Amino acid sequence: MAEKLVIIGNGMAPGRMLEHLLEQAPDRYQVTIFNAEPRVNYDRIMLSPVLSGEKTYEQIVIHGDGWYIAHGITLYKGHKIVAIDRAAKTVTSDHGVTESYDKLVIATGSVPFILPLPGKELPGVLTYRDLDDVNAMLLAAQSREKAIVIGGGLLGLEAAAGLAERGMDVTVLHVMPTLMERQLDPAAGYLLQKAVEERGIKVICKANTKAILGEDKVEGVELEDGRVIPATLVVMAVGIRPSVGLAKDAGLAINRGIVVDGGMRTSDGNILALGECAEVGGMVYGLVAPLYEMARVAAAHLAGDSTPAFVHSDTPTKLKVTGIDLYSLGDFADGDDREEIVLRDASAGVYKRLVIKDDRIIGTVLYGDTGDGPWFNDLKKKGSDISEMRETLIFGQAYQGGVPLDPMAAVAALPDDAEICGCNGVCKGKIVSTITGKGLTTLDGVRAHTKASASCGNCTGLVEQLMALTLGDAYNPAAVTPMCGCTDFGHDDVRRLIKAKKLKTIPAVMQELEWKTSCGCAKCRPALNYYLVCDWPDEYADDYQSRFVNERVHANIQKDGTYSVVPRMWGGVTSSSELRAIADVVDRFEIPMVKVTGGQRIDMLGIKKEDLPAVWAELGKAGFVSGQAYAKGLRTVKTCVGSDWCRFGTQDSTGLGIRIEKFMWGSWTPAKVKMAVSGCPRNCAEATCKDVGVICVDSGFEIHFAGAAGLDIKGTEVLGLVRTEDEALEVIAALTQMYREQARYLERIYKWAKRVGVDEVRRQVLDDPDKRRAYFDRFVFSQKFAQVDPWSERVSGKDKHEFRPMASVGFNAAAE
Repeated sequence: MAEKLVIIGNGMAPGRMLEHLLEQAPDRYQVTIFNAEPRVNYDRIMLSPVLSGEKTYEQIVIHGDGWYIAHGITLYKGHKIVAIDRAAKTVTSDHGVTESYDKLVIATGSVPFILPLPGKELPGVLTYRDLDDVNAMLLAAQSREKAIVIGGGLLGLEAAAGLAERGMDVTVLHVMPTLMERQLDPAAGYLLQKAVEERGIKVICKANTKAILGEDKVEGVELEDGRVIPATLVVMAVGIRPSVGLAKDAGLAINRGIVVDGGMRTSDGNILALGECAEVGGMVYGLVAPLYEMARVAAAHLAGDSTPAFVHSDTPTKLKVTGIDLYSLGDFADGDDREEIVLRDASAGVYKRLVIKDDRIIGTVLYGDTGDGPWFNDLKKKGSDISEMRETLIFGQAYQGGVPLDPMAAVAALPDDAEICGCNGVCKGKIVSTITGKGLTTLDGVRAHTKASASCGNCTGLVEQLMALTLGDAYNPAAVTPMCGCTDFGHDDVRRLIKAKKLKTIPAVMQELEWKTSCGCAKCRPALNYYLVCDWPDEYADDYQSRFVNERVHANIQKDGTYSVVPRMWGGVTSSSELRAIADVVDRFEIPMVKVTGGQRIDMLGIKKEDLPAVWAELGKAGFVSGQAYAKGLRTVKTCVGSDWCRFGTQDSTGLGIRIEKFMWGSWTPAKVKMAVSGCPRNCAEATCKDVGVICVDSGFEIHFAGAAGLDIKGTEVLGLVRTEDEALEVIAALTQMYREQARYLERIYKWAKRVGVDEVRRQVLDDPDKRRAYFDRFVFSQKFAQVDPWSERVSGKDKHEFRPMASVGFNAAAE
């Protein structure tokens, strides 16, 4: 019978511990988690990008609800443990739930330090530790008024940058002479302050806070020197303390944190502790890398391997503020027993300092150019003698040996045990062996299997260089390829910065991202237009001049300069009146060719451009709308006759296909989207080679996606089975929205799915109902502002496939 493992806390450290434990001993424990927060496990070090708008909460979730269900883990959300009974081996939550344990893991984290100032209890005084704090700051930021951040350390500066991005007038108060004085020397602190102030954030150092002012809410802050700074929001980011109250009440050994040995065991052999609440070797930790090392050790001991032990190692400090690059590691204090090597480049904003003792690096401070940080870290960890490279050491790894190396050669020269990802402790050798051993070709694949660059992301460039080095020409990601010659940014960076900087027009994007051309080109303008439409559907006005000609004129241009027009036939179903209308248009405009398409529609080819407005006017009278055979959007939903007519049909495939097409018509997507619904596994509608396909079976609807039948031939991946039409529609819309939000312009669904991972798509769209519904709701919201207004409700009546005519898509004669 499985032992009972109870975990108090559901942060990053216990989450990583469970990942290791499930790999090593998947059936050993029946796991129960009590989480004081009312949510699943998420990446806390990514809270700053959520605050600034670069990411959403959904994007930083580590383990969604489906993960816990799949592994048989019981998760109590919003349950704070109030008592541990070591004699009875039970824990009790504030909701009255009592659970017994064989092994208990305490991961209660830390609590923010609150300065004992007058006014600290006023509404509008916040701390910065979890998602609730971020949500409170986002609410306060809607006022666009003044904010004060007390504390110029990592968290304080990240909070200040996020609030400034949200439109607040921000002032940082820091008691020390320079920012981040624990991690940076004064020179780097000066450069950091300059960069922060260039973002419009005011910085006051040597600022002793005397009181927070206000009667019923925050009105300002008074300093010891008498200055008063107005504010409606005050964020305290002055440090954290291990949360040890629960362990202390249970009689466990406590110092600054919960005292544990090298195996993360407390003074009670059945209880382990890890994360920010634990004290090992007389030290407590707040950075993620040592917490993940604790997780690895604890998992091994729980799995029965008592060999691993936690070993201290210095962890680099990095600031998660877009556009500010700094790297700090080790001891950089002044002293008579050490020397320093310094490089300054004022024009480039670069500062580098190495602290040397006995011909070995003991400290590193890099600002503006941090690419050699991992190499310097490797030299420090190994205690390498640098005497023979002293003259060129400060210039980095590429300049050693007398001949400058290109960046790829420098990465190749790194030893296999060189640490690439400091957050997760992943070395070069593990990344390379995993790439080759598992045949990985995407960054997301490497992240999934090694965790490298999966946390703060600062090592992403190094990981990509390793992939390029390992895979050669087989690795050529669009993410590191510029969109076009007008910019050095790739598609992913452009999308991220559009949201982070709240850029809502094409000129704004080009100005803020320093486009090299005045108006862009035929490659970047359509992409920017799509990204802006997708990110700001209710604010951005679709720019038809930035669409391809086919989209502007609702027709496909042919090689002779004429156009083809494809009216929409919902699900491939038509009527005698529609066919007569098409025949009349063909006769009136002497259209030379009429062809049935593979998407079950009729294509009229050879139409002169000047006739297009009149052709659409006539088709509109008959109730036709554009088939959007030209569109970067939904093209067709191919159907078979289904259970209405076919003796093998299991469901009404025609009705569902029409319902899907009506619901999704007019939705913009990064590339064309083709769908199909087959009424039985015989698959007459060829649903298993479409972007999205549905196979109707006796028990419901099997959803497929990521197929291709063009230049590439690829069968679909099975997303999963749902029971009802409503569920099928919700899943398909959520899948489409995820694709819309994450794919690069002109990237088909099958390429996007390969890049992000089929399992990740399935996890978000099928396994996590909350995330699926959020995607669905955003899809529905964006449809309000789509190029056309889709109508999803079927009309009841004698003919169950008869639909109310819809307004024709207007043709803009001046669009060319």
